[in-house]
Amino acid sequence: MFIIVGLGNPGKEYDRTRHNTGARFLEMFRKTAELPEWKFDKKCNALISSRKLKSDNLQLLLPQTFMNKSGEAVKKIKDLTRSNVPVQYGRGLKIKDKRREIPNLIVIHDDLDIPRGSYKLSFNKSSGGHKGVESIITALKTQAFARIRIGISPSTPKGIIKKPKGETAVERHILGNFSAAELTALKKLFPRIVETLSHFITEGREKAMSRLPLPLS
Repeated sequence: MFIIVGLGNPGKEYDRTRHNTGARFLEMFRKTAELPEWKFDKKCNALISSRKLKSDNLQLLLPQTFMNKSGEAVKKIKDLTRSNVPVQYGRGLKIKDKRREIPNLIVIHDDLDIPRGSYKLSFNKSSGGHKGVESIITALKTQAFARIRIGISPSTPKGIIKKPKGETAVERHILGNFSAAELTALKKLFPRIVETLSHFITEGREKAMSRLPLPLS
């Protein structure tokens, strides 16, 4: 079972915000892959869509908690698989036990450290200040899971990030609505991310990371 989680805030008022990039992508993916309509799972407090595949099963999950409580939904997924191999951590992580890889979990979310129109596949990385990811790391007692980080920062024509500065500016940006140009860029990025997910599921994380496409010019 592969579990793909899209992060965002529940409610129509947040649908078009940059902070809901993960949830927006997962809805696009569900429709494109022709997975079933969402069903609410009371135990997880999340919307779930599942399908049996030839090689493995696939489950999509949209937490219906607010972003900073995402871990409450993810930790209740019954099919999370922990590897028996301990994972090494840096000094900054204060989690003391259960430091195990969860190889069948992929979390998709927005990222201010990446320019819009780009994305990265990461593994065993700190939250980088993202409250939703931080909540999941705390709830699962590990950061050793895969993440697809979709850029939402403005940048120069040469790709230099112009990240908002200050807490107020950051909040205004991530909770602001996508512009038409940003939505167009996200749609162009969509098939590339789907390709990465496909490689991850069929070939494994390491091969998926080695096959990442070149940045858009």
